[in-house]
Amino acid sequence: MTWRQAWNNAAFKAKLFLGVFIMGLLAFFLPVFFAEIEQRDGLVLSDELLKVIPSYDVSIMIFIVLYGGILWLIRDVIRNPMVFLTVLWAYVFLCVSRIVTISLVPLDPPVGLVEMWDPLSIFFYHTKIITKDLFFSGHTSILCLLALCQQNKQRKLIGFGMTFLMGILLLIQHVHYTVDVLAAPVFTVFFWYLISISGIQLGVSEFSAVRSSRSADSSGL
Repeated sequence: MTWRQAWNNAAFKAKLFLGVFIMGLLAFFLPVFFAEIEQRDGLVLSDELLKVIPSYDVSIMIFIVLYGGILWLIRDVIRNPMVFLTVLWAYVFLCVSRIVTISLVPLDPPVGLVEMWDPLSIFFYHTKIITKDLFFSGHTSILCLLALCQQNKQRKLIGFGMTFLMGILLLIQHVHYTVDVLAAPVFTVFFWYLISISGIQLGVSEFSAVRSSRSADSSGL
């Protein structure tokens, strides 16, 4: 389905606008949520892997891998409206699930944390430092999500490579526990396939089938 066909599909537009609307609500809610969790006390986990990894400031590398990866990987998302819709809703579920898991699993940052420089986060979340948005890693999950949607095998592998590299950098920065990083791809893959299989696109898929059938009938006349 092309974007022109998708835009003429009422089911696609309804799901697209609803997804964008929910993301807009989340954009307003998340700064308040992150400010709240910074005020609470949490557990400090004993992370055996972090104990053997010296902490360094790799903020610039994290910034480059995250936003450079997003810009490079998003091409396949924009090209295909069905993939775009899947990514949109998967990201909505990821954001909501992070709110739930962070609320249910109050954690203090790892020992040796190095404050991470990210001017875009400061702009969007209206705070200089967010350290307690821990379980699970948002940086890792967004790159994993974009890697999953790649149509080209080589681009998909590079995307997963970026996801792996992001996880390593976050551990070196000591801004996440190992479990935060390992859990992110699990949640991401789950929601990606849940959205793909559960029928969030059902009306759009039916539209495509009907359109194809009509085209075949017209050709036969």
